[in-house]
Amino acid sequence: MVVSKTLKDVVQYLTEGFLRIFSPTDDEYPAIGFQPYSGDISYYNP
Repeated sequence: MVVSKTLKDVVQYLTEGFLRIFSPTDDEYPAIGFQPYSGDISYYNP
């Protein structure tokens, strides 16, 4: 019984990882586009 539960848990773990890798992305980042840098470069001079 312990072996079958362990095997079931391992298969479930691998299946969830596989599905997570190969499923469509669920990221909800805003579409902000390109934002050029418009500031001055500050150098550290001790």
